Amino acid sequence: MKEVIVYTDGACSYNPGPGGWAAVLLYGEHRKEISGGDPDTTNNRMELQAVIESLKLLKTKCKVKIHSDSAYIVNCFHQKWYVKWEREGFKKNPDLWRELLALTRKHDVEFIKVKGHSNVELNNRCDELARAAVPRA
Repeated sequence: MKEVIVYTDGACSYNPGPGGWAAVLLYGEHRKEISGGDPDTTNNRMELQAVIESLKLLKTKCKVKIHSDSAYIVNCFHQKWYVKWEREGFKKNPDLWRELLALTRKHDVEFIKVKGHSNVELNNRCDELARAAVPRA
């Protein structure tokens, strides 16, 4: 099984407000950077979108190590909050959580917590890309 390393980040000017997301995917010698934005969103939605968009790029089942500074996402998977959320119909961001869970079930995914703004090169790169993707009025 291919192993892909992913770094993700989301950014939001005001919360809610315009936001951006970004991911850096590494596979062997290959590196791909992706990003996008939304004129009216929240930081948590952008964090989720970054993970979703990175997983959507994978064409076959992969072992994926996702590095994120989002406690919302990492803790959800480490502590299995999504089990209760799914059972109860998701109170927040149901569209994105449903999509993310469907994608994580197609792969062998491990979530790794990265301390934000702590000189982790690829996390910093994602932050830079996410901020650049925030739509400007």
